[in-house]
Amino acid sequence: MAVADYVLSRKKGNTVSNLSSTRALRDVTEKAKGKYTAAAVGEVNVVTAMKQTKAVIGGEGNGGIIVPDFHYGRDALIGIALFLTHLAKSKIKISALRKQYPGYFISKNKIELTPKVNVDLVLAKVTEIYRNENVNTVDGVKIDFETEKSWVHLRKSNTEPIIRIYAESPSAKKAAELAGKIINDIQAILKSNS
Repeated sequence: MAVADYVLSRKKGNTVSNLSSTRALRDVTEKAKGKYTAAAVGEVNVVTAMKQTKAVIGGEGNGGIIVPDFHYGRDALIGIALFLTHLAKSKIKISALRKQYPGYFISKNKIELTPKVNVDLVLAKVTEIYRNENVNTVDGVKIDFETEKSWVHLRKSNTEPIIRIYAESPSAKKAAELAGKIINDIQAILKSNS
């Protein structure tokens, strides 16, 4: 987020991150009059969306920074250099820099399923429950609760019978409550199908 802020202060443009990344990048991008795009999880998906939207910076929530002016690949050294440059030019402490940005909290959870569960059907039913919210089905199901500045992202695992549930909100408590609500919804769906 800080690196994106620095890049956007030097070069106007768009940003991209994956669906499980913090909303803070969207906030920073919109403040800089750019357009934020959410891509499916995975570097190749982020890069594809960056090329389509002519993004000036992108990456994933794990800190992988992609700056096309250098190359279309995650590069920690570029991220470190840009962050330190931003810090040096700001002439403030890291703690003061952090306070300039939106604060969000992510709750990471998972729900274990039996191999017999049709995960796609469960995700379709969750989509139906939240059809009146902003729902994105590019990669699992992401439900954006705009008025609460919160979201939840559900992704099925390709290697084990689980659904990963990521929730983000302006408070840790709200993020955990949102994840818990979705877990309860999934359990109710599973119970009604058994």
